Amino acid sequence: MPDSTSLQQPEHYDVAIIGAGMSGLAAGIRLAHFGKRVCIFERHNAIGGLNSFYAIGGRKYDVGLHAVTNYVRPGVKGTPLTKLLRQLRIDRDEFALCEQRQSRVSFGPRGECTLQFNNDFALLESEVAKTFPAQIDGFRALVETIRSYDDVSLDAASVSARAIVRRHISDPLLEDMLFCPVMYYGSASAGDMDFGQFVIMFKALFFEGFARPLDGVRVILRVLLGKYRDAGGIRRMKCGVQKIIARGGRVAALVLDSGEEVLATHVLSSAGAPETFSMIREGEISEAGSAVTPGAVVPNESVGGSGAAAPNGKAARPHSFVETISVLREQPAELGWGEDTIVFFNESEKFAYGCPESQVDVRSGVICLPNNFAYPEGQQLSEGLVRFTCLANPQKWFGLPEERYRADKAQWFAEIEKSARRFLPPLAKTPEVLATDMFTPRTIHKYTGHVNGAIYGSPEKIRSGRTHLGNLYLCGTDQGFLGIIGAMLSGISMANYHILAKE
Repeated sequence: MPDSTSLQQPEHYDVAIIGAGMSGLAAGIRLAHFGKRVCIFERHNAIGGLNSFYAIGGRKYDVGLHAVTNYVRPGVKGTPLTKLLRQLRIDRDEFALCEQRQSRVSFGPRGECTLQFNNDFALLESEVAKTFPAQIDGFRALVETIRSYDDVSLDAASVSARAIVRRHISDPLLEDMLFCPVMYYGSASAGDMDFGQFVIMFKALFFEGFARPLDGVRVILRVLLGKYRDAGGIRRMKCGVQKIIARGGRVAALVLDSGEEVLATHVLSSAGAPETFSMIREGEISEAGSAVTPGAVVPNESVGGSGAAAPNGKAARPHSFVETISVLREQPAELGWGEDTIVFFNESEKFAYGCPESQVDVRSGVICLPNNFAYPEGQQLSEGLVRFTCLANPQKWFGLPEERYRADKAQWFAEIEKSARRFLPPLAKTPEVLATDMFTPRTIHKYTGHVNGAIYGSPEKIRSGRTHLGNLYLCGTDQGFLGIIGAMLSGISMANYHILAKE
């Protein structure tokens, strides 16, 4: 006789969501608000995905979050942030967002050419007029092109951002200085990017701006998790999806890492496009009764998580990032670093964004000083923090013996810090370093499963979120909305468009 477990029917959900990152959580909240029985499956023991946190030695470190982009002040309507808050029924005070002080783009061996910006676009415009007077008319024309572009269209054709920018900007230095922050905060492509993606990031960084909760990404995650629980959503942690069983052009079942099988009317994946397609099996034998050709992985010719064509038509090697984190006893202001929130730097004559030949490219990068946001009066981080981010070659980090891996991390930590510090004011005193850490593409891959340790997913986005399976949809980075706010809007949009609007 069959045992009792074999007689149990697989659990059935209205919607199964793969991944408890920002987009998966937002989609879950939205769907649960409309009475859907939703379950989020997360392989790891922490929510947030690429925007999570971890603890070492009693200290909590943010992963991914330098700043929340798309920030606007209270009362500004029709922006991604206000749409997000409305759709998820969140009061903006719950996120406790504090504005940046100021940021800059600095090019040259020691940042001799600088453009400052903050959450008022007028500052960047005035900086361009001062530093590049012959380019200001073209810059204003580019701004109007960006304002009029429909960046939320799900069916827009891909076009080179460099080509469109060059219609208005003739100075290569200004062109590169505009691309540097936009690419570092949102481009999966090398050298160029899709103009729609450029517009999304330009608006997020320059038209809107940067903010951060005092306690970091944990604040945002607590709010999202609370809303999801209150709406009745189900969450299964340390419970990843191993296979997506397909039959007749639809998802027939999900097989979890444990071997358990679950059913869902709709499946929404935030795992990434290449990662999602690699899970699909056409017709593996399953308890749900699907059977065609066992074990056949559905090919995905259009999604290049392992290196796809960039907008300029050239094949690009996939790149990733390394980031160093230093905890200091002193506040940055005590060291003479008290003004800048984020610094995008580049020492070379030409800004090179892509996969370096070596493990790390220290010629350009991002400096983030989390202390330098305008926190409420009398409140500040208890210790000083400085984060340096540079481009990395993922393949140079994978497969290293542990001893070599640790040695290479230590070597590059010193090289990155030496390079980045040139773009900060001279130290007023020698800082006391209390702790350090560093992540590499190998770290990213280990904790997210993203191919090549990719932060921004595949170079080719699937804006519609559709797949070849009628009830499987994508949300998150590979759908095409970028940043923390963009990721949440992606989850909301795909839930609205593919599930709620059809019922």
